[in-house]
Amino acid sequence: MKYYLGLGSNLGNRQFYLRQALKMMEQRGLGKIMAKSSLYLTEPVGKEDQNWFLNAVVVLESELAPEELMQALLEIEENLGRKRKKGEKNLPRTIDLDILLADDIIFEGEGVVIPHPRVGERRFVLEPLCEIAQHLIEPHSRKKVSELLKDLKNDKKVIRLDEKL
Repeated sequence: MKYYLGLGSNLGNRQFYLRQALKMMEQRGLGKIMAKSSLYLTEPVGKEDQNWFLNAVVVLESELAPEELMQALLEIEENLGRKRKKGEKNLPRTIDLDILLADDIIFEGEGVVIPHPRVGERRFVLEPLCEIAQHLIEPHSRKKVSELLKDLKNDKKVIRLDEKL
């Protein structure tokens, strides 16, 4: 299955955390990275009084079930110093790993919902996703991700950097 993963960091050496997360995915045998977007400097969403993020999207080809992959991603986050606080969202973090889409499936399981519930609302997700998979269809809306981006009513700044993840 092809998983489209969102990566983000806004604490410490952001590039290091993003690249280390990819390295750990490969070391743990989660699958093969098939494509990587550029890095994007992005304005925080939800809690604005924090550092800007570095974000990217990758395509991971994996045999893992969605719940297995999500559990492995949470372990990588924890190993890279991510501290979650119950009931608090949009806090600063060393690393954030999300399953955005997976082929054209709709899935809801233990700790994972595919497509990600806010994939169509976030410019910091849609811009890098369009860079590497603009014709990908979001299965709920049946729209291409490029159409979702075009229709987005969101003025948060997203700046593409001249550097690949």
